Amino acid sequence: MLKLIALGVLSGAFFSTTFIFNEVMSVAGGHWVWSASLRYAFMILFLTLIILYNGGLQQLRSVVALFFEHWTFWTVAGGIGFGGFYALICFSADFAPGWVIAATWQFTVVASLFVFMLFGRRFPLRIWLFSAIIFLGVVLVNMSNVEQFDLTLLLTGGLPVLIAAFCYPFGNQLVWEATNGENTKLPKIHSPLLSNVFNKVFLMTLGSIPLWIILVLITTPPLPSVEQIINSSLVALFSGVCATSIFLFTRNLAKTSSELAGVDATQASEVIFALGGSMLFLGGAVPGMTAFAGLILILVGLVFFIRYQHI
Repeated sequence: MLKLIALGVLSGAFFSTTFIFNEVMSVAGGHWVWSASLRYAFMILFLTLIILYNGGLQQLRSVVALFFEHWTFWTVAGGIGFGGFYALICFSADFAPGWVIAATWQFTVVASLFVFMLFGRRFPLRIWLFSAIIFLGVVLVNMSNVEQFDLTLLLTGGLPVLIAAFCYPFGNQLVWEATNGENTKLPKIHSPLLSNVFNKVFLMTLGSIPLWIILVLITTPPLPSVEQIINSSLVALFSGVCATSIFLFTRNLAKTSSELAGVDATQASEVIFALGGSMLFLGGAVPGMTAFAGLILILVGLVFFIRYQHI
């Protein structure tokens, strides 16, 4: 479990770059649809190069063939878990600063539990307590700066993130169930290609393409700036490729519902990294005592997952 938590926190560090870069792009006037869709366009490019390097053209063809073999499943899983999740995150960046989004996003710790229950998974009741401790810490971090912003803007930016908090674990759990579970309503995808996490991320990224096309056609956004393209490529590399690959690899190592919940809970570390990044790169203020208390609760919750999840 310690290994799972360590890998989960590492992915959280990479994920936190999303909130920082998205805030930078929003302040610069970049449209949220480009911030979202360009990330996945670059992810396809990066992942294609990685797959070619690891297995050559034959492996790339095999992965694409696996996508079309179950194209409906990958479109649903990728469209919800990658597309819906990130479109909502980027939309919120126009209404709330990065630290608010990062903090609100931690509701995914609790949302993951509801997703597990939806798929018939069971876990000890103490998992709810550990998740509640982490979420309370997130709330304190969030509330520590509420007075600095308009409540309407917080709600406008917060609601889409709350929905995204369900989209991400739902899409990932769909893939976990199809590759590891016995859910009769989902296809059984037991290809050895899925043992490679880059292949799995590539498949979900391909599945998100239809959503991006639809959003671009509906919103007809102005062309992105060079700065937005560069920042989107950095988000794709750090968050889309590095963070997502580490996170899905770690989830794949989990063998029980408790371990899966513990891995998902490590994403609360994004708040810590996002606050630190805001202070270092965006001139954010030093958090007060309330925020520090929240950070401590987040860490305590993670420690409980490590120490007591087997008891």
